[in-house]
Amino acid sequence: MGRVVGIDLGTTNSVIAVMEGGKPMVIANAEGVRTTPSVVGVSKTGERLVGELARRQLVLNPRNTFANIKRFIGRRYDELTDESKRVPYTVRRDPEGNVRIVCPQLSREFAPEEVAAMILRKLAEEASRYLGEPVTGAVITVPAYFNDSQRQATRDAGRIAGLEVKRILNEPTAASLAYGLDRRDNQTILVFDLGGGTFDVSVLKVGNGVFEVKATSGDTQLGGNDFDRRIVDWLAEQFLEAEGIDLRRDRQALQRLIEAAEKAKIELSGVSVTDINLPFITATEDEPKHLETRLTRSEFEALCEDLLERMMRPLRRALKDARLQPQDIDEVVLVGGSTRMPMVQQLVRSLIGREPNQNVNPDEVVAIGAAIQAGILAGEVKDILLLDVTPLSLGLETIGGVMKKLIPRNTAIPVRRSDIFSTAENNQTMVEIHILQGERQLAEGNKSLGRFKLTGIPPAPRGVPQVQVSFDIDANGILQVSALDKTTGREQTVTIQGASTLSQEEVKRMMKDAELYAQQDRQLKARIEKRNRAQTLIAQSERRLREISLDFGLYFAESKRRRIESTIRELKDYLERQDDRGLDLALAELQDALFDLNQETAARLRDEEGEGFFEPLKQTFASLRGDGNRDFERSWDDRGGDRWDADPWDRSRRSTPSYGYDDRRSPVSDPYRGERWVEEQTSMSRREPVRDRNGGNGSVRPEPAPRRGRPTWEEDQPPRRDRSSQPPAKPASGRRWNDGWDDDDDEWF
Repeated sequence: MGRVVGIDLGTTNSVIAVMEGGKPMVIANAEGVRTTPSVVGVSKTGERLVGELARRQLVLNPRNTFANIKRFIGRRYDELTDESKRVPYTVRRDPEGNVRIVCPQLSREFAPEEVAAMILRKLAEEASRYLGEPVTGAVITVPAYFNDSQRQATRDAGRIAGLEVKRILNEPTAASLAYGLDRRDNQTILVFDLGGGTFDVSVLKVGNGVFEVKATSGDTQLGGNDFDRRIVDWLAEQFLEAEGIDLRRDRQALQRLIEAAEKAKIELSGVSVTDINLPFITATEDEPKHLETRLTRSEFEALCEDLLERMMRPLRRALKDARLQPQDIDEVVLVGGSTRMPMVQQLVRSLIGREPNQNVNPDEVVAIGAAIQAGILAGEVKDILLLDVTPLSLGLETIGGVMKKLIPRNTAIPVRRSDIFSTAENNQTMVEIHILQGERQLAEGNKSLGRFKLTGIPPAPRGVPQVQVSFDIDANGILQVSALDKTTGREQTVTIQGASTLSQEEVKRMMKDAELYAQQDRQLKARIEKRNRAQTLIAQSERRLREISLDFGLYFAESKRRRIESTIRELKDYLERQDDRGLDLALAELQDALFDLNQETAARLRDEEGEGFFEPLKQTFASLRGDGNRDFERSWDDRGGDRWDADPWDRSRRSTPSYGYDDRRSPVSDPYRGERWVEEQTSMSRREPVRDRNGGNGSVRPEPAPRRGRPTWEEDQPPRRDRSSQPPAKPASGRRWNDGWDDDDDEWF
């Protein structure tokens, strides 16, 4: 059984959290960041990118990079105002009137739900890697003012991503869970949620584990991106006036303006003035053009006055619906990165008369609340009761195009309401149920959620048939409508699929496509990683060959080196031809060749160490006891030397004569000092035995390898030759041999 997580699917950034040890915890992505950009892109090689990697190509590949997708989810194309014109990618209308995102790189179109599903899948994979177990379920948050179509579309996105959507949770409600989880005192709190693309206000009663939403309001087309656009328009108008060029008509220039505007907005939250520099923003036939200007905080606030007024209306409406005054609010919780703007915080102070609470992270609080709700559903969190409300009124169309409300806004959910309707004409055998959502009196001013027909009504005079219509809203805010003919008992039930949402067949098809594309993405990723591994191995091999040439010469292991060089050439050829099968074979061959070369190199190093590395240290190690290098002991014993775990001064253990100096000397005496030096050396240089004072025939004992400034004896020194008659013979095993003392350079030669 997999884990259930909480996901804040945001317009600009998304966050995922999970309950660990009874505490909610935000999971960082592969880049080590706790927020993931809600951006999906397709690279020029066809690879799908999600998050930061996709955001990096917004400027260079704007037509294949999709951001702010949350503003299109669950909406019909006719409902869009100017959103489709303000994004650098192409948004078109399909034959059914739904929104479709065009991807030129793949020569196909995506539904907004599919793009959102890619973000959700990315977050779930990051969480699975961190937790070490699969993530199968999720609580996904939506703006409180999302209508039924948008909620259903978000649920479909989760299903396409391969997740079981346990609950669709309002973002302000999730924030209140995170804020009030450990609070036991009763409070009335106001959650002010200004995200990248949506705005919500909710009033809640919190205390003793009960979270009761009293009222909610908002604007799904107002967010931090609208503040960015004011700066974009201001910059574009300035440039148009100065240069006569509208930068908004150039996709790449527009994306650079958007990024510069967001950066300026963030900087103006901490400073009073910021510089905006965009070199080479565009070019004419004569010269490139640059954009350089300065924006002050007061100018920015003047540009956004109408946006602040738009935020005031939902806030006042929420207080009115909750039947509260500003002084009744105990705490104000700010949610969303855009609430960091000083003008927004000042707006809250002026309307509520209270300093906003700064103890929660506005970027993560919604995801944390979603994780808590996931813990409640999984039984990990106890004694929590959440009472949410429906944000908009629900009803149906009656005679004259008037909306009859069955469930008023801010009704606690889950809820079921019914009413009796009749026919409008004589002998009418069918009625059409038109479901609406909104606050307008006329049907045409509200959101149409769908239609269905109830047939088989017995003919009767107008007003005689009795049709009971029931509205049922579950805890996710999803609506189910049923119509019952009380005369015949005929009933028809339908779960409302908003006009812009997907059918069940489309959802299933997209689920299969998502799994197929995920598999293709994994294969493409593995292919890229294999190519990177091959290039890394080539660089390592070439560096290894250079090192061996410097250390051992050009003729060392010549055949193995030629094998490596040949394999490297083959590997480069396979990389250029993109031959994956040949690449696998060449990679394995190069790894084997490197292994063989390293083995021969290690053997050469061991031989060199055995020939002379330890011998200069013989006299030092001779007095040491304990375990040592057994190979060295055996080689030394073979030469007639003492074991280095034996006492070198114990005469009873000696099997060879002494070094040729007086044994009565102190053990710490240097054998190369004293009166007998000349005759001892003469005796040894002639290879004459030095007789032990204790008797014994004695033998010549080899001295350590040559050391600078001291005479020594080498075991494989050949007999002395007359240097005047012929050059010296080459020593055995390649060693030098000494036949005299050079007084000029103080060296043996």
